[in-house]
Amino acid sequence: MASHLDLEEQEQLDQLKAFWKSYGNLITWVVTLALLGFAGLNGWNYWQREQAAKAAAMYDELDRAAQAGETDKAARVFADLKERFPRTTYAGQGALLAAKLQMDKGQAEPAREALSWAAEHASEDEYRDIARLRLAGLQAEAKQFDAAAKTLDGIKGADFAALVADRRGDLALLQSKPDVAKEEFLKAYKGLDKTLDYRRLVEAKLASLGVAAPEDAASGVKP
Repeated sequence: MASHLDLEEQEQLDQLKAFWKSYGNLITWVVTLALLGFAGLNGWNYWQREQAAKAAAMYDELDRAAQAGETDKAARVFADLKERFPRTTYAGQGALLAAKLQMDKGQAEPAREALSWAAEHASEDEYRDIARLRLAGLQAEAKQFDAAAKTLDGIKGADFAALVADRRGDLALLQSKPDVAKEEFLKAYKGLDKTLDYRRLVEAKLASLGVAAPEDAASGVKP
């Protein structure tokens, strides 16, 4: 009996040796690659966290410069932020913040450059659309009408449809196209939430063109 078991165990051992001889290297490589992949994933996550933390610190510095109205410093910090951490959310936020400060200080060209960068490179769709919306306004003010229209065409987010229509209305007015402006402002008015104060601004634009807001027209009240 013992001899039978010994023979059976020896047979199993021989089969195991044959199997390992045939597939041992493959199994070793699969296990090694799996371990390397796990280690790589952990390393990648750590690297991303480290990048985000550094970008956050730079954004805080940019925010402090903006709060203090230090345009030059804010521009330097943003330039460093977009160069070192362009794929982080903070880079897109930083572009919008730097551009706002520059617009407030009357620095239209640097603001356009910051917004152009965000429109192309911000990591979030929302930040890209906000940048395009603001950039189109600056382009329109600079009488770059074709460029402004093209910039607005790039905004795809449904949440921005009403604001895009309002911007198109402004663009049409600058081009002496009042009928187009009325149509766009009506789209904007209907698309904006009734609780938003901005809706009243669009209503005022309609009134300046002799158009009653839809609710007013329905109730017979003149603006």
